[in-house]
Amino acid sequence: MWGERVLLVLWKKWFSSPGRPAVSPIAGDKPESVVERIQQGDDRLRDELIRSYHPFILKTTSRFCRRYVDPARDDAYSIALAAFDEAINRFLSDAGRSFLGFAETVIQRRLIDYARQEKKHSEVVPYSAFDTESADGDSAGNRLEVAQAMDAYARERTAEDRKAEIAALSEELSGYGITFGDLVDHSPRHRDSRIALLKVGRRLGEDERLCGMLRQKKQLPIKELCEGGDITRKTAERHRKYLVAVGLIAYGTYPFLREYIGLDHDGEEATS
Repeated sequence: MWGERVLLVLWKKWFSSPGRPAVSPIAGDKPESVVERIQQGDDRLRDELIRSYHPFILKTTSRFCRRYVDPARDDAYSIALAAFDEAINRFLSDAGRSFLGFAETVIQRRLIDYARQEKKHSEVVPYSAFDTESADGDSAGNRLEVAQAMDAYARERTAEDRKAEIAALSEELSGYGITFGDLVDHSPRHRDSRIALLKVGRRLGEDERLCGMLRQKKQLPIKELCEGGDITRKTAERHRKYLVAVGLIAYGTYPFLREYIGLDHDGEEATS
């Protein structure tokens, strides 16, 4: 886990003021061109690029966490910093998307991984919980009681997190005139259709250009989504509301819903 020491090292490396030039060597340059120069070996620009996009990294992290993020204290911010650095190394200029769009996707993926890992740790019952004995020595009964309490807490926390995600998605969908009742009526019935539509919806959410068209115009870019040949225009129009919902889940910060609808494992919904 990223701790305070790692965060402070990153903070000092990327945001300390001593020695910083009065004029940024990347001022006026597009981030794509700066990243290309870094990848070609001009690594002195890396720290400057990260410093320059500190507000972007902070905004992306805060939006994911849905709260104010303190760069000097939050582990989530150190994860985002490392993800931005990872994006610099992995970005492909000929892939047809902007660097910032790619970096945002990488940051969100790493924060989702971090959130899942934190949740996993929080649900583990510590061994020390099983070492406590009651006054009459009934340690077995006490261990069972502790385990049951921890299990109930984990289920309650998961249910609350899911409820919060559903409420947030419901509010976002309302901007498109879509309700959860609509999704029931417009969801694909067959497994093959569901897998194909999930694939297209995921591409919609992860493609900055296509998702930008959806979010700005509040309209599904059907023509562009059908160009890959995964679905026909008729299918896309029939399941328009479903595709919008999947695209928003893939784009946004909905780890539970993402897992539930099967975005990360070939369209098989979770059963829990």
